[in-house]
Amino acid sequence: MSFRQKRFHLATFAARLLIIISHPSFGADHIHYIVSLAHPEKHLILVTVEIPPGQNTRELQLPVWNALYQVRDFSQYMNWIRADSGGNALVLTQLNKSRWKTTGTENGARVQYELFADNPGPYGAQSNSHHAFFNLAEILCYIEGERGSPANVEFRDVPGGWKIATPLPQQGTGFSAINYDQLVDSPIEIGTFDERDFSAACGKYRVVVDAVDAQAILNKIIPPIQRIVSAETSWMNDCPFHSYLFIYHFAESSGGGGMEHAYSTAISLPRQDLAERFDQFLSTTAHEFFHLWNVKRIRPQSLEPVDYTKENYTPALWFSEGVDSTVAEYILVRAGLLDEQHYLNHLGQEITELENRPAHLTQSAEHSSLDAWLEKYPHYNLPSRSISYYNKGELLGVLLDLKMRDATDDRLSLQDLFRWMNDHYAKQGKFFPDSEGVRQAAENLSHANFSEFLRKYVSGVDEVPWDIFFSRVGVRVSSTEVTFADSGFQAAQAFDQPPTVVQIEPDSEADNAGLKPGDVIMQINRQRAGHDFETTIAGLGPGASLRLGVLRDGVQKDFQWTLGSHKQKVFRLEDVRDITAQQKSRRAAWLFGDGTAKQSSSNSSSSQLSSSPQ
Repeated sequence: MSFRQKRFHLATFAARLLIIISHPSFGADHIHYIVSLAHPEKHLILVTVEIPPGQNTRELQLPVWNALYQVRDFSQYMNWIRADSGGNALVLTQLNKSRWKTTGTENGARVQYELFADNPGPYGAQSNSHHAFFNLAEILCYIEGERGSPANVEFRDVPGGWKIATPLPQQGTGFSAINYDQLVDSPIEIGTFDERDFSAACGKYRVVVDAVDAQAILNKIIPPIQRIVSAETSWMNDCPFHSYLFIYHFAESSGGGGMEHAYSTAISLPRQDLAERFDQFLSTTAHEFFHLWNVKRIRPQSLEPVDYTKENYTPALWFSEGVDSTVAEYILVRAGLLDEQHYLNHLGQEITELENRPAHLTQSAEHSSLDAWLEKYPHYNLPSRSISYYNKGELLGVLLDLKMRDATDDRLSLQDLFRWMNDHYAKQGKFFPDSEGVRQAAENLSHANFSEFLRKYVSGVDEVPWDIFFSRVGVRVSSTEVTFADSGFQAAQAFDQPPTVVQIEPDSEADNAGLKPGDVIMQINRQRAGHDFETTIAGLGPGASLRLGVLRDGVQKDFQWTLGSHKQKVFRLEDVRDITAQQKSRRAAWLFGDGTAKQSSSNSSSSQLSSSPQ
């Protein structure tokens, strides 16, 4: 889902959206949507779709969740809804907050409703004078019993000079999907964006950028994107697509994240990341692109079929999101975008994050996955309450890889596990049975027992013996107690939202200054508060002056105090003493390749890769 944004998300809607469902023009069995951008300056959008002739009674459902593992109740932004058939009004009965029923639809019907929409970023729906971006599940009702029917969407009254980007294939004046699920898994960007195309393994790639100086940004990001897609398609030896779309938004915002789709991704990042944290761009891109296999095709059974009416619980996000990050970082190393030392430093930071959250002793990776629906609540994100399935899942992916290598003398690895799951589940239209499916795959390949591994570290909360796992590749995990600045409060960040103060230490300098729980941190020492706000504050050092600009009940307030100090363990990975040549060789195989046979496979051309039609 969202890359490395592990907290709650509160959508804000301020745009008027009018949706009309009317007669299809693509065929009698199609559900046809027409989106009119007649008044973008007013955020007013008209959409037309028809319920085809058929049943006398129809029920319509607006999804309550999409893009994030959070119930956001998109119907809260609906101003009104009505239905008619042939111009004659139909009775529309509301069944619950997001579902309606109408009768007299045997000859077809039209439903109209109006929404406000101004939620920016890859998880939302937004229309304004600058552009439009839609996750369509947030604005389009589906007709009960017709989710499997072909669907089409057409955009009209698009302002002059605006273009449309979507992974959906064009059909006539619109875009077609085999069903509702594919339709709403296809993001829409409409505006004056810049773009580049390139051909590489598996087919054609389209890169769309909505930002100031977009051409300069494209010049910078296209080369690493090419290296990422080449490395990942080779790593999987698979082409489940012929074209793929990257949509990037770069703005002067503090948050960011990415949303995966079967044939595309939408990514929003602060513009300053391009200069100051380009590694965040690389990691997000590699993570979201690998999702086209992991979670979109190699999919846990607990997430199927998708239920848009309530939470969809799964214990497998540690694998579908966390191990996705394991592969993403491996890919950056293999693609020459991340060197060995920086990768080991990254693992040290991930271990530091996990070990310094007391909840790692009370919440397992599976429970963290199940509790993903709580991430919108600030208290849940406190270190004493929860861990991140992204964080622990990434580390579990590394340990799983090292354990497979140890069991097979480096003949098999995490790469083989993903290829096996791709062959035995994705390509056969099957879903893997959550954590048990990962265990079965690892054991079928290695003929070793992985039950204890999953019991202790995936479903359990045993302390991880890091050195035992890493010793094979000549690495030990050391810790040092370091003194950091103590702000006197704890805050949690909500996906692409500013951080919110959750707890304040009694009688601390923050408490005495007047800071309160619920304050939204907008600035730190007059700089925008970003996703690394904790690192920013800690880096100021004990005794430094901290000035926070916050929003409290919509009113801007400023607070200033002197930072205290606290000690924290910092973990890092380093060579074991008297490292052997064999350990060095194993580390090279772990990070850079698994021998001649796999190197040959990873260097194969697109024509040699396993191909599937889009």
